[in-house]
Amino acid sequence: MPVSKDRITLTGLRVQANHGVFDFERANGQLFVIDVTAWLDLSLASLSDDLANTVHYGELAEEVVAAVANDPVDLIETVAERVAQVVLAHAPVQKVEVTVHKPQAPISVEFANVAVTIERSR
Repeated sequence: MPVSKDRITLTGLRVQANHGVFDFERANGQLFVIDVTAWLDLSLASLSDDLANTVHYGELAEEVVAAVANDPVDLIETVAERVAQVVLAHAPVQKVEVTVHKPQAPISVEFANVAVTIERSR
């Protein structure tokens, strides 16, 4: 079955968390910004006007934030994978793209953003 072209997108979810390889990142925490795109067939939801036929994006946003906020890990790649699995736990979701931004990463040169993007599907 081909992946639907329909999607739900959450952009700029802001989470204070303690991920990172350095002790000070774990102790002090920092801002992470999360973008999620979930591909799913929205035709039934659009025809029925029934929330039961889609993924509740408000609840999804809360789940993503909780997944990022808890259980510190070293790598933002691991955070992205965790978020992808949370999104794919919703049965209608066929594919997900997750970007984890770490705008306060400990880098010695001037920069605007550091981000990791992954795609996962069923």
